[in-house]
Amino acid sequence: MDRRVGRWKNDWVLVQYTALAWSRRGFPLRILGLVRFLRKYGVRCGVVFHDAQPYHGRRLVDHARRHLQIHTMREAVKLVDLAVLTVPREKARWLPASAQNVVFIPVGANLPSPETAWTMERSGQERPPTVAVFSLSPDRVGAEEVKAIAEGLGYVAKRIGRVRLVIVGRNAESAENLLRESFEGLDVELSLSGILAAEEVVRVLGKSDVLLFARGAISTRRGSAIAGIACGLPVVAKEGWETTAPITEAGVVLTEPGEQFGPSLMRVLGDPAYRAWLAERSRKAQQSHFSWHAIAQRYAAALRGREGP
Repeated sequence: MDRRVGRWKNDWVLVQYTALAWSRRGFPLRILGLVRFLRKYGVRCGVVFHDAQPYHGRRLVDHARRHLQIHTMREAVKLVDLAVLTVPREKARWLPASAQNVVFIPVGANLPSPETAWTMERSGQERPPTVAVFSLSPDRVGAEEVKAIAEGLGYVAKRIGRVRLVIVGRNAESAENLLRESFEGLDVELSLSGILAAEEVVRVLGKSDVLLFARGAISTRRGSAIAGIACGLPVVAKEGWETTAPITEAGVVLTEPGEQFGPSLMRVLGDPAYRAWLAERSRKAQQSHFSWHAIAQRYAAALRGREGP
């Protein structure tokens, strides 16, 4: 490893930070050792803070973990040439005000050519209005998400009749029993596909009318929500502390904490003109902010801006 890294002098290496990527229990000190190792050989080092917030919790271990995560992130910013936040700087309260090597670049959708979904045929006379969900959380949190999805789809089905729910991605199949119980007596078609090839995800989203994002609040670091934007869909999601531009420039319909998704879904599915307006906003946001071309330009500019003479 030393021999290989020795050939990287003055080259850039970007290291991604998520607390769980560097420790199964969220104590991510090891990233600092790697950064110091790279810097020793003259490597230009950047860190991408995909999880830019410390973890919550009230237990003693949670307080200790949070303290260590904040310490680790602050030290990483001091050590690296460039720190990339996936949320706007003002949302990272732990960040020292004096830090000058910080830029904000949102994440993109991890999908190939999502723009091909823009011209796909969506629901019509033969197909009911279709709501897509891309990935669920595991365990107890996932069960809460499924409950919120079921309430939202139930609200719509009681008012417009037949509706289709398509869930793809992680933990999709584990939701089947709870959803079928919740939809008993309602005209809701259910399709659960689990993890698919990225091209197939684009096809599924391209044939949907709206993406429902139930995995917490939407923000510029939530790739599964941005997948819907990239595919030109309206997105119904919860508003949270990290919800700010440019995510709000897309066709996003926000619900307040504690508010169910049903009325927002109903408004999108029941008004074709409103749905088309939201879809156009998502397409424009994809082109301006979330496409790989736009993101690559921002990374290139940030790296050039940190290079010395």
